[in-house]
Amino acid sequence: MMETLITFDEKQKVFHLSNGQISYLFSVEAGATLSHLYFGQAVKAYHGQLRYPRLDRGFSGNLPGSKDRTFSRDSVPEEYSSAGEMNFRTLASVVRQADGANALMLKYVGYEITPGKPKLTGLPAAYVENDDEAQTLTVTLQDEKSQVEFKLAYTIYRDYPIITRSVQVVNHGEAKVKLEKVASMQLDFVGRDLDVISLPGAHVRERQITRTRVTPGIHQYSSIRGSSSHQMNPFVALVDPATTEFSGEAYGFALVYSGNHAFEVEKDQFGQTRLTAGINDFNFNWELQPGASFQAPEVLLTYSSHGLNGMSQGFHHLIQERVVRSKFKHAQRPIVVNNWEATYFDFDEAKLQTIVDEAQNLGIEMFVLDDGWFGHRSNDDSSLGDWQVFAKKFPHGLKHFADYVHGKGLKFGLWFEPEMISYDSDLYRNHPDYLMQVPGREPSPARDQYILDLSRQEVVDNIFEQVKAILTANDVDYVKWDMNRHLSDIYSVGLPPERQGEVYHRYMLGVYQLMDRLTSAFPDVLFEGCSGGGGRFDAGLAYYMPQSWTSDNTDAVARLGIQAGTSLVYPPSLMTAHVSAVPNGQTGRTTSFATRGAVAMSAVFGYELDLTKLTTEEKQAVKEQIGKYQEVRDLVVNGDFFRLKDPGAGNEVAWMFVAKDQSEALVMDCQLLAEAQPFFTKTKLVGLDPNRKYQNVATKEIFGGDELMHLGYYNPVVKEDFVARLTHFKAL
Repeated sequence: MMETLITFDEKQKVFHLSNGQISYLFSVEAGATLSHLYFGQAVKAYHGQLRYPRLDRGFSGNLPGSKDRTFSRDSVPEEYSSAGEMNFRTLASVVRQADGANALMLKYVGYEITPGKPKLTGLPAAYVENDDEAQTLTVTLQDEKSQVEFKLAYTIYRDYPIITRSVQVVNHGEAKVKLEKVASMQLDFVGRDLDVISLPGAHVRERQITRTRVTPGIHQYSSIRGSSSHQMNPFVALVDPATTEFSGEAYGFALVYSGNHAFEVEKDQFGQTRLTAGINDFNFNWELQPGASFQAPEVLLTYSSHGLNGMSQGFHHLIQERVVRSKFKHAQRPIVVNNWEATYFDFDEAKLQTIVDEAQNLGIEMFVLDDGWFGHRSNDDSSLGDWQVFAKKFPHGLKHFADYVHGKGLKFGLWFEPEMISYDSDLYRNHPDYLMQVPGREPSPARDQYILDLSRQEVVDNIFEQVKAILTANDVDYVKWDMNRHLSDIYSVGLPPERQGEVYHRYMLGVYQLMDRLTSAFPDVLFEGCSGGGGRFDAGLAYYMPQSWTSDNTDAVARLGIQAGTSLVYPPSLMTAHVSAVPNGQTGRTTSFATRGAVAMSAVFGYELDLTKLTTEEKQAVKEQIGKYQEVRDLVVNGDFFRLKDPGAGNEVAWMFVAKDQSEALVMDCQLLAEAQPFFTKTKLVGLDPNRKYQNVATKEIFGGDELMHLGYYNPVVKEDFVARLTHFKAL
């Protein structure tokens, strides 16, 4: 019988979620208010000492009909708040009633504890393989007058320091209401100073670790681009100001959603900090008819008392094990070469065959055919939406070329951009209404392309059938799913004017449905996500695709920061990284083949260059890199990842992978700039078995695990900029 992970103390009215690693407590307070008590290191029991103190707070209103001036929802740490309850802080929900008022007074009415974890309709979410892995608490809050219910779902896993939270809104009333904001979670902290860590960025500069003190006022970390975006990842951490990579408290929050999002952090007038997270309420307005329900996306919450690395590993383990569903989640991913930087649109079958031949000679395992194989696409202003083979480039059909690739012993991959449409396409000529645009207004292009209205079922069905036909007929092993612009001209002809506030979210639901149908229909195809690189790198996408192109920026030095920032939340098994030509196309920087390889081999590895133009020395370097990656890639995909030295914190960057059984480790360290009078520096490892001996695979030197962790070793002095190396240790 499964151990109890969730209890309810009937006397104290306290819920306690605990798995021996973490505890989460909240209670039912005055006015049937859900009051947050604690989230952090596991405790065995709770005896009532955190009941919120009673104090008359000026200008903080009290409960309706109450004479008690010492209790106010404007100050109490709530589990979930709403507009209309005289709460002037950041609110988790806003519901517009049929009479036009945004009045809502949510009160606790009951709970249910169930084994396992229910699926979220139409949305990605963490899952269980067996019901004894987790327990779920569903707490119901209700507005008595309108009969609108908010069902707050909390799942705690037995073996992970993770709690998931989500919200479902159900209209049991007789009138329709409008949902103007539905956060997926709220969490209040009382009596502590905190830093907030976020991952802002830009195209080719994604997920840059940024840390600031939480100061009075409201701070928002968000996207209104229709995707999770390069500009702000759907994640924040709240940490103790003294927290480092290896010590201190850290609370991490990752939204399992790929569309518009908002994380709001407010430090209020009493020094309390509130966090809300969920769908961005910009242009969100959801009509909820009587009897209907709305499901908000899920948030993953983790707590670590061992610093940022502890927080990251909580996320890494759960995302890889219980968010990624693909059969490839633990597989040794094939080493790819992509033809894009070698040919761009200028190719035919004969030209591609020369690259395939060279890939075979070098030991590369997969050839990926990028943009330009479909419709009549010879540049980027046509054919999106026409997923039929370009006969001029492939006169014998795509299957003929796929057979050539397979005949050389390589797997065959294919690029798609299923969410987009070109004016110059048969799809637009036959179905102009499929293009998302506001009636009477010219839509805005980006990269000479437009958005398909995937909020409509017929559009989803059309694209599914087209892509399905290509994958069925051409023996495709891998799909790169791209998205090269953000959303604009938000309107759907499938909805009446008063429901246009539903389009952003309905578009995302359509994307998820399309991904779900295709990945389910082709479980043996490896799917990789992409959005101009890392513009949609989130836990929602990981549910459908076990890896994503981390950034269009392939410069090894820039990738140090991008990959380190990404690793704050997402495991390296989700990241793809390629060696490209120098000078680098994004930065103009020149780095050595060894440095480019060391950084790229810290993720799912491949090449993004013209193999036919490599020198003899470079070809030999490719063969050596491939051999080394084949030796360590299981460690990279399935090992525990630790950041040792952070980008931006000094002249060195280092990270490492450790096998689950501590039998081997791989260390990547990089010196950024050479110094005329250098300091001597050391690297200390972590995560090893202190009682085992480890051998440096290259030098055959032997060290104790305790030595490597506590003493470390000196880094060599190198008179060269941007020098990275891999050091592989194996336990004897």
